[in-house]
Formats: sequence, C-alpha cells, structure tokens
Amino acid sequence: MNTFAPDTRQGPAALVRRAAARRLLATIRPAGLYAAAIVALSIWILHGFLLPLLVACVTAIASWPLYQRFASCVGSRLKPGAVALAFTSLITVFVLAPLMLALGALVLEGRTLLEEFAALDKTGLAMPSWVADLPLAGAWLAERWSRDLARPGAFAAWMQRAGPSAFVSWAQSLAQFMAQHLLIVGFTILLLFYFYREGAALALQSRRALRHAIGERADTFVQLATRAVRASVNSMLVVALFDGLAMATLYVIVGVPHAMAWAAGTAALAILPFLGYAGLLALALKLLVTGQATTAMLAGALGGAVLACGDKLVRPSIARDGTRLRFVWVLIGCIGGFEALGLVGTVIGPVLLTLARELWEQRLRDLDLGRVTEARPLDAMPTPVSSRAPSGPSRSPLCHAPPEAG
Repeated sequence: MNTFAPDTRQGPAALVRRAAARRLLATIRPAGLYAAAIVALSIWILHGFLLPLLVACVTAIASWPLYQRFASCVGSRLKPGAVALAFTSLITVFVLAPLMLALGALVLEGRTLLEEFAALDKTGLAMPSWVADLPLAGAWLAERWSRDLARPGAFAAWMQRAGPSAFVSWAQSLAQFMAQHLLIVGFTILLLFYFYREGAALALQSRRALRHAIGERADTFVQLATRAVRASVNSMLVVALFDGLAMATLYVIVGVPHAMAWAAGTAALAILPFLGYAGLLALALKLLVTGQATTAMLAGALGGAVLACGDKLVRPSIARDGTRLRFVWVLIGCIGGFEALGLVGTVIGPVLLTLARELWEQRLRDLDLGRVTEARPLDAMPTPVSSRAPSGPSRSPLCHAPPEAG
C-alpha cells in the first residue's frame, strides 16, 4: 500500500490547503529562517531606543545642509570625527539651551509663586470681586473660595490633608521622568554624532536597499521624505520665533512683569504643540495670586489666541510647502504624531502622510497607465481588408492599396 498516496476521502478544499502548505514549506529555507530570527531579535533589542533613533535621524536630516557647509569650512583643519563632534556640540547647545532656559525660568517663577502662596496663606487669600460675577459657576466658585482659600491657613491645611505619601510619590514620579528623559537625550546626542560621521555612507546604503526593494521610485520617496522632514522642522522654529515676538509685544502692552523672560519661556515651550499653554497658565496663576486679575485675563485670552494661531495656522502653513499636503492633513499629522511619539511625532506625522499621499497618487497613475495599455492594442489593430477587393483603384477607406499610376 502506498502511504504517500493522497487521501481521496478528504475534500477538495483540504487537498488544496495541504498542497499550499507543502509549497510554502518548500520555499522556506534555513538561511531565511536564520535571517528572520536575527532581524526579529534586533528589533526586540532596539525597540526601547526607538525614540532616540527617530529624534537623532530627524535632526540629522534637517540639519544636514548646515553640517555640509560647516564641514567644508573646517574640514581641512579637523579630522572627520572631530568635525562631527564639533557640529554635534553646536546643535546640542542650540537646541537644548533655549529649552533649559525656559524650564529654569518656569521653575524660578513656580518657586516664587509658592512663596507668595505661603505668605498670603497666613492672612487668607482674598477673593477677587469678579469671581462671584462669573456666569453659571460664579456662585459655586465664590462659595468654594470662601471655604477653602479665604480663611488663614487653608493652603497649609490642604497640604496636610494630602498627606506626605502623595508628595513622596509625586517626587518619585518626577525623578523617574527626569532620569528617563536625560537618558533619552544622552543617547540622542550619541546617535546624532554617529549619523553626522557616517551619514553619507548610510544614505548611500539606504538608497541602494530601497532601489532593490521598490525600484526607481525609491529616489522619489527619499526626496519627498527629506523635504518633508526639513519643512516640518522649519515650521517648529518659525512657530517659536512667531510666538516669542508676538508674546513679548503682548506682555509689554498688557503690563506683565518680566515680560521678556516670560515671552522667551513661552516661545521655547511652544516648539512643542500645545505646550506653550503651560507657560501661559503659570503666568496667569501668578498674576491672579498677586491681585492682577485684569492683566491675567487679558494675557490669558490674547496669549491663547496667539498660541492657537501659531499651532493651527503658522505651523501647518510652513510645513505644507515641503509636504504638499492640505492644511487639514498637516494639522492632523502634527497632532496625531505628537500624540503617538511626542515631539518627534510632529515631524514624523506629516512625513508619513506625505509618503502615503505619494503612494496613493502613484497607484492612481499605475491604474491609468494600465487602462491605456489595455486599450492601445484595440486602437492599434489594423483594419481588415477583404480578400475579394477589386484589383483596380478604389475610393473605399478599407482599401489601403495605392492607386495605379496613369
């Protein structure tokens, strides 16, 4: 009895599935399994460093023209590794210094705010007259203010009710957050130095791999991605400059103390979408505590409008020039990318949507080309000539023989 004969009792569908499984197993080779295992393990090892990799890659692509100019100026006097190290140091100072100054200003103002809270808590925080006049929630806010803030020692009592364990856990969470982000910043700087030093070779290898995978279209995709990355980064810098100038003018007009310092801090935070509102909220709270309610409301309302214009209008309009996306898609890419990946997502989001748009348009072009190719043989077919056509000259369009001479 032949044990390898197919079981005729099985249905046709089962036989087809078994044949497909045999063909699949025949195509799998040990070398392919080994390569797949290596790739999977490498991704598993590197997944925790995805954020530093993305940040360093985006920064290197956006600043590569500047790096080439810098290298052409000092390359004859320094080795390639020293050139990459020097430029990495410049970029680090240029990017981190404004953020550190902004955070430092906010920390100092927060400390001043807590000291003012402690001083006012000894006599009670007087309720502004406009609180009770607010629509809908005015009476409820006035009652809670009188009960929780107006009496002396209310703030200290609230801190005692919160308990020391809550502050300890908050401090631990803050310490973990700072340690994690310091680690991310450190690895980002290290990877950025590597990308500057090996950038040309990495770009060439990536292009070769993409050409092998998707053909000549790889060059188009690389150019689109590069242009979109640089446009998104430029939009972040333009938004910070716009918010800084507008906020400085606004704070001076409404009479905010230390207007330039607050404007610089708000502009540095506004590099990230919607993070500038944190600086604006801190300023409004300080003005409210010090009894400048009118200034706080004006600064909050007008400053919120400025930040909204920067996030909703200036950022998408600058990024649209490089991504060739409409306003709504640039905005969706920035916000969705920020929710998924944080700061680097404001760049990655529009870039991915740009590539998706190019894929869609390329697919439509392929479909149109396919329809033209299918229709062309029908149009190019020669018109059949009847075998019984007269041998003499004829005026019929079906006859292609030239007329006889004479």
